[in-house]
Amino acid sequence: MKNKQERIQAPTVITAHANADFDALGAMVAASKLYPEAVLIFPGSQESSLRNFFIESTTYLFNFKAFKDIEPESVKLLVVVDTRQRSRIPHVRPVLDNEGLRIHLYDHHPDSDEDLPAEKTVVRDWGSTTTIIVHEIKERGLTLNTEEATLLGIGIYEDTGSFGFNTTTPQDFEAAGWLKSQGMDIEVITDLLSHELSAEQVTYLGELFKNAKTYDIHGVDVVITEMSTDKFVPDFALLVHKLMDMEKIKVVFALGRMADRIHLVARSRNPDVNVGRICASLGGGGHDAAASATVKDRTLAEVRDDLFALFYSQINPQIVVDSLMSRPPVVIEGDKTMADAVELMTRYGLKDVPVVEKDSMRCVGIIGHKIADKAISHHLGDVGLSEYMTRTFETVEAKTDLYRVMEIILSNRQRMLPVVENGELVGVITRTDLMNMLIEEPARIPDSLMPDHRRERNIASQVRNRLPQRMLDLLREAGELGSEMGWEVYAVGGFVRDILLGRPNFDLDLVVEGDGITFAKRFAARLGGRVKAHSKFKTAVVILDDGQRVDVATARLEYYEYPAALPTVELSSIKMDLYRRDFTVNALALRINPGRYGQLVDFFGAERDIRNRTIRVLHSLSFVEDPTRILRAIRFERRFDFQIGGQTMRLIKNALNLKLFSKLSGTRVMHELQLIMNEEDPLACLLRMQELGIMEAIHPLLSLDKERIQILTELVKVHNWYKLLYLDPAVVPWKLYILGMTAGIKRDEISKVTSRLHFTQREERDFLQLRDMIGEALMKLMGWKEGRSRLSRLYKILHPIPVEGILFLMARSRKEYIRRNISQYLARLQYIEIEVNGKDLKNIGIEPGPIYTIILDRLMTAKIDGRAETRHEQLNLAKKLNKELSVNLRDENGD
Repeated sequence: MKNKQERIQAPTVITAHANADFDALGAMVAASKLYPEAVLIFPGSQESSLRNFFIESTTYLFNFKAFKDIEPESVKLLVVVDTRQRSRIPHVRPVLDNEGLRIHLYDHHPDSDEDLPAEKTVVRDWGSTTTIIVHEIKERGLTLNTEEATLLGIGIYEDTGSFGFNTTTPQDFEAAGWLKSQGMDIEVITDLLSHELSAEQVTYLGELFKNAKTYDIHGVDVVITEMSTDKFVPDFALLVHKLMDMEKIKVVFALGRMADRIHLVARSRNPDVNVGRICASLGGGGHDAAASATVKDRTLAEVRDDLFALFYSQINPQIVVDSLMSRPPVVIEGDKTMADAVELMTRYGLKDVPVVEKDSMRCVGIIGHKIADKAISHHLGDVGLSEYMTRTFETVEAKTDLYRVMEIILSNRQRMLPVVENGELVGVITRTDLMNMLIEEPARIPDSLMPDHRRERNIASQVRNRLPQRMLDLLREAGELGSEMGWEVYAVGGFVRDILLGRPNFDLDLVVEGDGITFAKRFAARLGGRVKAHSKFKTAVVILDDGQRVDVATARLEYYEYPAALPTVELSSIKMDLYRRDFTVNALALRINPGRYGQLVDFFGAERDIRNRTIRVLHSLSFVEDPTRILRAIRFERRFDFQIGGQTMRLIKNALNLKLFSKLSGTRVMHELQLIMNEEDPLACLLRMQELGIMEAIHPLLSLDKERIQILTELVKVHNWYKLLYLDPAVVPWKLYILGMTAGIKRDEISKVTSRLHFTQREERDFLQLRDMIGEALMKLMGWKEGRSRLSRLYKILHPIPVEGILFLMARSRKEYIRRNISQYLARLQYIEIEVNGKDLKNIGIEPGPIYTIILDRLMTAKIDGRAETRHEQLNLAKKLNKELSVNLRDENGD
């Protein structure tokens, strides 16, 4: 593998979706004519014919590279063809984080929610993406050679089914005609797309024939077939094409279980069946006539059941929103209060109500009965609806089909769906409306959209690959014990989150749907550990012999009696236990009981938020109940390079407007600040806090001005430098950064800050003493002269000061030679010891007394300055000093 120095610079890169087909390959080569300076990154393919062709021909002819061959940071322009979805280009994901990256997109697939934002987007509803780019090449007056024209032709022929698919457009024929004029070799294309099957492929094709069954779905004949093997089957899509052609099939869905994955290939020659949309619901993609998906951790039967449910909701759907919605809707105007909303919803028996603009029917939000009730309990009944209503929500039009309604209400967990026409609210559909309609025909509900399905994905393989054997053993032991006791046991929170993120985290938190303390005692006895129990919170900590700690909790619901209060605990289920947590990304659980080991429990869309790199609270009053969650939101945002979601950011600003930080105890604020200062980049968190006005909300004296930010910037640098040296003593980060945060505050005012942060008397005394020592040292260092001042003087200045103070001095020093000498003290001088002690002084005839301290101090000075480096030299100097000091003492005494 090339190292970083050998990678090439690639300012412009062209790529396509993973598992590329001929259209993706052709479109990439076509795009290289529009971007001649670009490097082509081929994402790989599952089709052996394409892979062989690529290896033998395309790599040789065109400028293809592997992603490992380029320097990711050098990419300024990314050109993506045949897809717009972020999830389909994992091979170039690092490039997407480049600052100022420009993106150009060329695609013929439908829009999706995860389409990349782009500087330039060219999307046409044509038969192939290659066709789109061929038209641009033609318009620019560019020419192709025979090899280029043939490769582009392969892409068009494959994605249009040799012009036999209903998705074929006049533009596809026109592009092929122009390619022919450029030298396209049709015989090569025919040979490549129509090659003979191997004996093994014939066997698999026979299995597809035997298992093919036709179903009448709303008057449309749909063929479903399947096969199973323990290895990957090359050219599975080719076998499906053969099946369609030989049996004159209009719509086919072929499922292939290959090792641990289900591969789905779908083809349609019926305009009423959009196979791209169906495959997208299973995590794949494609267009109306041809699509595919790969499903992990599911059985053939489960995927087949999902297909049937999707068929009923998508194939020639008979039900649209107009026939489901309630009209006219009950609404509340946006200038009303939370108390008004509770009264209205109670009167009409509603769980949610749409919020509209005053004197209009434009929907601007949704308020829920549960949130409004909580607001009343927190004495916030007079607060306006705009503060806590949900502003981010989906809407539909009256002619929208059933599947979109299911997707929003069931999959996106939006209980109320506003129906709008021309921007005005005309009706609503609730989850109850949908379930009442579906109760007689449950097969209409795609299992893949049901919350239970979404939260039960199995990630056992990720757990095995990302945890050390010791942690795997702990999970297994805990799961087996839970089964023996008849209780479900889960790993929860950040431990599960970091498995999905691929980050190391061995802080294991368990939740038991039973008695957590009893479980912890049995678990500790089983593994030879000890237990610390907290009966009030129904939690315990198991401490094992190797120091590993396992936190065990009883599945519980926390509620807060008033804003910023400590929680009161009640017994509840795992769902309610997760609901009490701070953010969706932390509201995850992993089943560890045998039989269900590895199943991911996700009630609140955590996986989606992790994928979208978003920090989102679980409910609108989260920050009212616990304002310290604001600091945690910032900490997680900076740690994971996520973004705080829009609604969550509005709730943060609302909590600050309500001055909720003033109700927090200094102990809780200080605890969160200490966690922030233990982060890899505490400055990023502090700057974000300053940006949002949080520093001033904690205490006005902590607001960060330009000088403090500069000091903190230098502190981060010197702290990181010191950590790399692995020196003792270790730095206490909060002491270091609080010095920077309080720089410039006068001594008689610093107690206001220490009091607000609830320093103990000892912490306050030590902190004030440290500031005084730093001040004195700064004055002494001002007189330091490079080349003239001895190192022993520096030693005497710095030695009494704790390491946090020394690093602060290093960060504050403007003179490079002083910083250099301070670093020398930290790395070498502070560890210097003399080879002579009091016993040695006595042995050479020096009478014990205060003179010992003076002599040993001067010996240390001499060693640091290089005047007495060996034991022999130090003993000789001690004798000399004894004589000099004795004479001086006699003179002072008048002898």
